[in-house]
Amino acid sequence: MALRVCFRFFLPMNIRCLAFLLYFLASAFVPFLAIGNNAEAGSGLDDYVIQPGDLLQVQIFQEDDLTRAVRVTQGNSITLPLIGAVNVAGLTPRQAQDLIRGWYDRDYLVNPQVNVGVTEYAPRTLNVMGAVNSPGVVQFPQEEGLTLVDAIARAGSFNRFADRRKVKLSRTGKNGRTVTEVIDVDELMENGINDSWPLQRDDVIFVPERIF
Repeated sequence: MALRVCFRFFLPMNIRCLAFLLYFLASAFVPFLAIGNNAEAGSGLDDYVIQPGDLLQVQIFQEDDLTRAVRVTQGNSITLPLIGAVNVAGLTPRQAQDLIRGWYDRDYLVNPQVNVGVTEYAPRTLNVMGAVNSPGVVQFPQEEGLTLVDAIARAGSFNRFADRRKVKLSRTGKNGRTVTEVIDVDELMENGINDSWPLQRDDVIFVPERIF
């Protein structure tokens, strides 16, 4: 319609016409760009892996009836209109975005523009036990991460009986096996490498007491 109106004007009106066309196109695309920025901001780091309990916002440009806020199930899947269940296990938001785009493009839409963002992260916890001032569950935001030293600090730090040189970090892998590392936290702090030993969901930290 904008083109039809413009061709009715004489040559001196071409600049005004061009300005109108640019405004028209910008107005059409700005909402989509805003959605993309929000999704990217919500997704955290590019290497963030989607977890059960995360709330995802799936936006499809110019397909409002297909846009959904969906919670990731314990089986690592989400359900979307037309394509049904989508397995997002082990995927980053960007990878999930590409997967969903492929499903819609194959049978339902032509070159769909899809954005996926994490709008709410599932609660993540780990346990800090033993010789700390406030032993128990520690919560942390996955998008920010948490280190061994930070987790101990959130548990009230070491008490006066703590053996800081024999802190145990236990982690259960996907194969069900639990691996335990013994860490000298005093050495970490003395060398200024407090940000080492990034933690994962359900890790267990145990601080033993010194033997007098």
